[in-house]
Amino acid sequence: MSDSSQISFDEAKLSKYRDLSETGTDFYPAHFERTSTLAEIREHFSEIGHDPSDEEVTTAGRIYVIRRHGKTIFIDIGDESARMQLYIRKNDIGDEPFEFIKKYLDAGDIIGVTGRVFRTKMGEITVWVSTYSLLAKSVCAMPEKFHGLKNTETRYRQRYLDLIMNEEARETFRLRSRTIAELRNFLNEKDFLEFETPTLQPVYGGANARPFTTYHNYLEQQLFLRIAPELYLKRLVVGGFEKVYEISKNFRNEDIDTHHNPEFSMVEIYAAYHDYNDMMDLTEEIISHLAESALGKTTVTFEGTEISFERPWRRLSMEDAVREYAGISVMDTPVEELRRIAESERMEKYEGAETKGDFLVLFFEHYCEDKLIQPTFIHDFPVENSPLAKRHRSKPGFTERFELFVFGMELANGFSELNDPIDQKERFEEQDKKRRLGDLEAQMIDYDFINAIGYGMPPTGGVGIGIDRLIMLITGNNSIKEVILFPSMRSISLVEEEKTEE
Repeated sequence: MSDSSQISFDEAKLSKYRDLSETGTDFYPAHFERTSTLAEIREHFSEIGHDPSDEEVTTAGRIYVIRRHGKTIFIDIGDESARMQLYIRKNDIGDEPFEFIKKYLDAGDIIGVTGRVFRTKMGEITVWVSTYSLLAKSVCAMPEKFHGLKNTETRYRQRYLDLIMNEEARETFRLRSRTIAELRNFLNEKDFLEFETPTLQPVYGGANARPFTTYHNYLEQQLFLRIAPELYLKRLVVGGFEKVYEISKNFRNEDIDTHHNPEFSMVEIYAAYHDYNDMMDLTEEIISHLAESALGKTTVTFEGTEISFERPWRRLSMEDAVREYAGISVMDTPVEELRRIAESERMEKYEGAETKGDFLVLFFEHYCEDKLIQPTFIHDFPVENSPLAKRHRSKPGFTERFELFVFGMELANGFSELNDPIDQKERFEEQDKKRRLGDLEAQMIDYDFINAIGYGMPPTGGVGIGIDRLIMLITGNNSIKEVILFPSMRSISLVEEEKTEE
């Protein structure tokens, strides 16, 4: 929801806008011929002295600070690459252009300049301006220069302003973009093919999550925003593509907190003739490579703790994890005793736990997750909560599934893919029973997917890696909103209503 009350035009700037409009000045030109970025100027003239350069440069950027000193003006501008000082003298550009700057230019405006480069007595590389052009008039007030933009609510709602004011934010998203590009390069070099699968789906699946629903008028049917691309990518494996991946936006109608956003990014990867051990190896390789590519090293600092992505990582079965951190051997303990422990610990969702497998997952979440600081693979999950994973080849009641945890966060989820169509049908039916009994996160039955693997899917390994959480770790940000450009937030009108009620 959006309304005009969110517009923050500044009256003083609007007055200048109106004056300029009346003069017929074109202060939103369509093009400007920039020959150098500010970073290029800094690099090219890194050895410049006090004498101005023989060659001229033409550059452009946003005004951050204007300092007026009689017949001279100093302006600090910035572009994507760097910031730089401009030196403007009345005697050089003429009375009228000089007065125009004094009367009409403000912090936030975009200007283009031509001039020669020199170094001031303070050692600052500066452009000595001979001509300038106003390229865009800002009509909103910039944050106060000394304190910048610190309010997180404003930073998330007006990310454009956050990016204007905070180099740290720009660097976070610059690194995110480069990391995703490097992820593509890494997978492409290993002969994986990237595909795009439907975002609107008639049946949602591939994860246990509550979907967003919509309605297609022409088809006259309900559709769902995908919660995962998994079932479509595995259809491609059935069709003969043996190594596939997708970097996708997924949507889950769930809570919002520091680790969750309803719209999030992940990469899902599938490889025929691989199993979950191969996919753990691949996950290690990918994340170690991306950390080193982004930071030049395989260690990161997150909330004051040094985390090492140096391979190999620890691998621990879920049973052994609960035994190690809680001292409970779940599979050797009667269900009634497990229920008594869960009740005494006031564990969430324990009322819905019925089997030892249910309690194993419950106890793992309660006792273990937050203890897993360094990269740790937890493997061998119960069949009850792994409807898409192949049954374990040597441990009845378990599946060949793993999750990667770092600093208590789930970062990846993968398994040896279930390719038995009869078993898959039965597992979907169990999920459907839970859904009909009120479990909003249980999966639907995807009959077409069952049909697809009925034609034969080779042994396959798969993994999904959360891109947003990975970027959190690499950049040292402890909130997912810091690494998503435009995070989901409650509408301003609802926030104002809540304040009024309080």
